[in-house]
Amino acid sequence: MKRALVTGGSGDIGSAICRRLAADGQHVIVHANSNLARAEEVAAEINASGGSAQSVQFDVVDGAAAEQALQGLLERGPIQVLVNNAGIHDDAPLAGMSREQWRRVIDVSLNGFFNVTQPLLLPMMRTRWGRIISLSSVAGVMGNRGQANYAAAKSGLHGASRSLAIELASRGVTVNVVAPGIVHGSMSEASFDSAMIKQMVPMKRAGQPDEVASLVSFLASDESGYISAQVISINGAMC
Repeated sequence: MKRALVTGGSGDIGSAICRRLAADGQHVIVHANSNLARAEEVAAEINASGGSAQSVQFDVVDGAAAEQALQGLLERGPIQVLVNNAGIHDDAPLAGMSREQWRRVIDVSLNGFFNVTQPLLLPMMRTRWGRIISLSSVAGVMGNRGQANYAAAKSGLHGASRSLAIELASRGVTVNVVAPGIVHGSMSEASFDSAMIKQMVPMKRAGQPDEVASLVSFLASDESGYISAQVISINGAMC
């Protein structure tokens, strides 16, 4: 049974990804930073439905803490599927953005990518099979007013992932990015009402977390073995 780690696995999209990967037959490690109780709930739901899951808690920004937690997980074997889903946004026009707003968003999405991915690479490479999938955003592809920090962090993932994909191409490890648009969940509901969504999205609706999870599931499968170094949008035809 392959083992999958989903950072930010307690959130709306993260928990959908966890449930889908578990349904695909993987042992899922549901990560949380502050909301460990929710991660434990997601893992319990998976186990109760016949899947295999556990929870883990660490701050992806804290490199030493992340490495310690990951080394503990690696004692039970390599992690062959990694979904870098952890991320935050703290929006403001750049002219009024504080250094702390800039730093925090970059730290979680981009530095967190390094802190989690790097310790897992050598054990993954030794198996000659792996899937690394990072969650970006339409903001990382197109930019968005008031989200220069978030767009910078997410577009940084694009370059890092493409470079890593080249490094790992001969080792049976693929590296891709999924860039959702507006997806139903607590984060989007606080920012977009139905009228705004109909105006912004050609399909006139928000996406569903399960739709994002389906794309991640495919990229984490054997069938996607020739797809790497790609940024794949899932956004209802937003261009």
